[in-house]
Amino acid sequence: MRLTEIMIKQAKPKEKLYTMSDGQGLMLEVRPNGKKYWIRRYYVNGGKEKRTSFGAYPNVKLKEARDKNAELIKSLKAGKPVGFDKETFATVTAEWLEKRMQPKNTEGYLRTVRLRLDRWILPALGHMKLEKITSGLILQLCRKIEDKGIIETAARVRTIINQVFNYAIATDRVEVNPTIALHGALQTRKVKNHATLKEPEKIGLLMAHIESYPFDVVQCALKFSALVFCRPGEIRAAEWKEIDLENLLWRIPKEKMKMKREHVVPLARQTVEVLEVLRQFTGRDKWLFPSARGGGRCMSENTIRMALRSMGYGNDDMTAHGFRGMASTVLYDNEFQPEVIEYQLAHMERNQVIRAYNHAKYLPRRREMMQWYANWLDEQKSRTSITS
Repeated sequence: MRLTEIMIKQAKPKEKLYTMSDGQGLMLEVRPNGKKYWIRRYYVNGGKEKRTSFGAYPNVKLKEARDKNAELIKSLKAGKPVGFDKETFATVTAEWLEKRMQPKNTEGYLRTVRLRLDRWILPALGHMKLEKITSGLILQLCRKIEDKGIIETAARVRTIINQVFNYAIATDRVEVNPTIALHGALQTRKVKNHATLKEPEKIGLLMAHIESYPFDVVQCALKFSALVFCRPGEIRAAEWKEIDLENLLWRIPKEKMKMKREHVVPLARQTVEVLEVLRQFTGRDKWLFPSARGGGRCMSENTIRMALRSMGYGNDDMTAHGFRGMASTVLYDNEFQPEVIEYQLAHMERNQVIRAYNHAKYLPRRREMMQWYANWLDEQKSRTSITS
């Protein structure tokens, strides 16, 4: 049965990549991240398999994909060079994923690779012939990622491009790998004041350690820090009057913010649960996290640091500020919109916010992102067990 626009729109992602046939060799490839691509396999030179892509749906509609497929069939029957078979980076990458990556890697790892391909690599290089991709173009892409502060992602993007070119060399598509010239050209992460955790397994272990932390108010401060990932000073100075549980928001006044503008933090379900526990201990106080020494002051800047140290995290492992870097890395790696992430981190200058954002319009996106991240933290914690 041939495909229809309704069938294509209703095709849901599954745990593994799958294809839907439209007949005459034309297939729709549905990836686990929800992306959909028009794929065509054909054979030349006595049975040598070739593969090409007609583009992504919905940019390329069903009729256009069929028209391109008809042209391909016509060219093949006439024995002419195939117009669409230009061995672009995207087509070789798709073959590399199928032939080299899928057979020997977990679906979780493949999902991460596809996210980086779809978010960073293919938009910049996918349409290009391999021989046209230079070291300079790759460096430009990696520098763009570095400028966002996600140094490790830039290095991993270079690694993916390197592997695709190695596959292209092995299959006689190209003779030179342009990533070789980039050795030493990218930044390396320097752990200084704001050490953080990046790997899901280590983040899960941290959340498990926090769950077993013995002091209630400090445990709530640790959980709250992970869930809202605001600056440590903003968290320590949080007041109960700023919490709007009716609208599930924490409204931080501009005088407490580095950028000197009000910041609004959507509260995930898990964050509300932390606040409900915390209210039993400090609900009559001005501060969410008052000083244990009294005197009407908020929690000391050393409290979270000392709690982390007591759990075995040194200065080069994790800091109070590290919850921000931890969240940023996870959200970028899982393809959330960069502007939404940066706005939630309160990184954007006032003129940038005015230019890029309508507050009411973007709040639902930030709510969705904050709830996803809270769920993700729970998932990592559930996979971890600690022993005393």
